[in-house]
Amino acid sequence: FLVSFQAILAFCWVYIRKYQSRQESEVISTITAICALAIALITSALLPVDIFLVSYMKYQNGTYKEWAASNVTRQQIEDTVLYGYYTLYSIILFCVFLWIPFVYFYYEEKDDDNVNKCSQVKNALKYTVGFIIVCAALLLIGAFVPLDAPANQNSTQWEKVQYLFEELGSSHGLAALSFSISSLTLIGMLAVITYTAYGMSVLPLNLIKGTRNVVYERLENTEDIEEVEHQIEKIKSKCTDGRPLSSRDRKSLHQLESKLQVLQRRERHLEVAEKTCCTKVCGALRPFKIVFGLFFILVAFLFTIALFISNLDKALHSAGINSGFIIFGTNLTNPLNELLLALQPVFPLDYVLITVITMYFVFTSMAGIRNMGIWFFWIRLYKIRPGRTRPQALLFLCMILLLIVLHTSYMIYSLAPQYVMYGSQKYLLQSKMPTLGAPQGNSTTDMTKTCDAEAPEDQCTITRTYLFLHKFWFFSTIYYFGNWAFIAVFLVGLVVSCCKGKKSVIEGEVEDDDSDISDDEFMHA
Repeated sequence: FLVSFQAILAFCWVYIRKYQSRQESEVISTITAICALAIALITSALLPVDIFLVSYMKYQNGTYKEWAASNVTRQQIEDTVLYGYYTLYSIILFCVFLWIPFVYFYYEEKDDDNVNKCSQVKNALKYTVGFIIVCAALLLIGAFVPLDAPANQNSTQWEKVQYLFEELGSSHGLAALSFSISSLTLIGMLAVITYTAYGMSVLPLNLIKGTRNVVYERLENTEDIEEVEHQIEKIKSKCTDGRPLSSRDRKSLHQLESKLQVLQRRERHLEVAEKTCCTKVCGALRPFKIVFGLFFILVAFLFTIALFISNLDKALHSAGINSGFIIFGTNLTNPLNELLLALQPVFPLDYVLITVITMYFVFTSMAGIRNMGIWFFWIRLYKIRPGRTRPQALLFLCMILLLIVLHTSYMIYSLAPQYVMYGSQKYLLQSKMPTLGAPQGNSTTDMTKTCDAEAPEDQCTITRTYLFLHKFWFFSTIYYFGNWAFIAVFLVGLVVSCCKGKKSVIEGEVEDDDSDISDDEFMHA
């Protein structure tokens, strides 16, 4: 566990440092981004641990192991996992509603040179109070939303209020936390639909298509420079006799000069890219990139098909919209669920696969955010570029990933519902077999079956993830329709990614709004 934790921290440090702006580096925002990204990755790893623990309690023949034979021991393990979820989710609440907003507004206030440190902290806290109020409101709503109706429907108003407080005390406030996390998961669902769905298509296709040839790209850029310089000389020749340029010509001249500066910066970057060893190494690794791209696109299609079958199963066999489309077991053959069940006999292939699936969602989300940038409806707020990303953008990136991780558990449950619910557990089913020697004509034999919804409650342990996801039925209903939106966005993103050409070898390094000073600093860094 310690090695995994150190590996996660190392990855987060490298990832944040790679995209962090070299001109606007800030210690507080860097530490915050690294910690938030690490929390997101650690939380995403909790689902495989949950599935592993409920599966590890039993042998493959369906009997409990000696150390898990007691109901008390199993309950203690389940509670430990549950408290692990609530601890990490509480940290996510703290990051989303307090830590990240405070650091974001603190850095925004730093842009004003006339503001001292005390004023920065004061103003940042002032804006952060709004997030704290929203968090408190969600906790209060979750605390007093009854999951079950009062037993006596004819009770007085005071008795109903008293019932609410009794429910709050019996759950130890965990329902309030569940409601708050589920509310954030809705926002995470929107991020998954926007970024993860697009990332699942753009990541493999970029690997397959590769980048443009740096020599040809530099040749085209040189031709563009010559053409723009010719147009500039043509406009300037109009005022050789002393006549001033018209307003239209002055505007065109300004646009051409700005375009020339961008092309000249591109020329410098292309020249460096042509000489670096990284370009040659990437060219040598081109076949491997194609293989990985084909593999990732097949995985994306597998996930989409599994998600479609799961949603179709819920539409046909669940109790309907008022139950949150909850379904017990699987009625339609789900390829991913069957694959995980088939890998159960070979330890630990099924746990490795579920871990890879979880990490796949996280990394495709990163790819989607990196290619799209950070948007608020139709307004583009920030770009994610290597060595050029502002601290505010990194904070937004980590907050989005935290929200995506919250929704990842439900996505994986939708992909493999039976496996996420029970893991690799089996149970013994007694069945009567006819025999000639028995007095009654039959005998009882034990058969081993994979745990499903028909299994006895004391024979199969449900993962804490499943119970957490279905605590509030109305959230499950919204998640169900979100899965359909996810499939639609993935297909649209696939078409868009196929229509796009190859990326430039210096993609994201040169933009129109970059200054020459920042460009020179970037080149020497």
